Amino acid sequence: MSYRYPHSIALAAVLTFGTLAGAQAVEYKQVNATASQISFTYNQMGARVYGTFGKFEATIDFDSANPAAAHAALTIQLNSIDAGSRDANSELQKPAWFNTAAYPEAKFVSSSVTALGNNRYEVKGKLTLKGVTREVGAQITLKPQSAIGVFDGEFILKRGDFKIGEGEWADYGVISNEINIKFRVVAPEQ
Repeated sequence: MSYRYPHSIALAAVLTFGTLAGAQAVEYKQVNATASQISFTYNQMGARVYGTFGKFEATIDFDSANPAAAHAALTIQLNSIDAGSRDANSELQKPAWFNTAAYPEAKFVSSSVTALGNNRYEVKGKLTLKGVTREVGAQITLKPQSAIGVFDGEFILKRGDFKIGEGEWADYGVISNEINIKFRVVAPEQ
């Protein structure tokens, strides 16, 4: 039986974090979680695998006139993972993977936002996953659409950095160490 294991989160971490903006001064302070998404892809035995996290809370405080003062936070419920099958989802709850009994959430808190031009930003911050905290960064693009800001971003999470997939799953030839985390955060203009 094969299992699919996304490992990251991201969490998304950063994920949710494109909290930034464009030419006219616009503020974004609420996240529409229903319209937002966190997904991931990884390689398992040579095949590309896709998954999502269904439950997360995000906060942003972003003023396009002052992106350096922006702040974002994300909390992901790790048991909301959908890795493509019930068996995979159950396996990911175990100690070798996310150990959700001890660590039910992944958390990201931004520490800096840098404007890169053309509605693109780099967001850095601390991601805590499975009791390990590391600095992560994501590239984000803001796409303003009819009084709504859509922040698309992605980053690579290395599952080995967070002790995800230990023991028999530690072989990166079976399941890749690099997990590509993608996120879309939707927020109305304030």
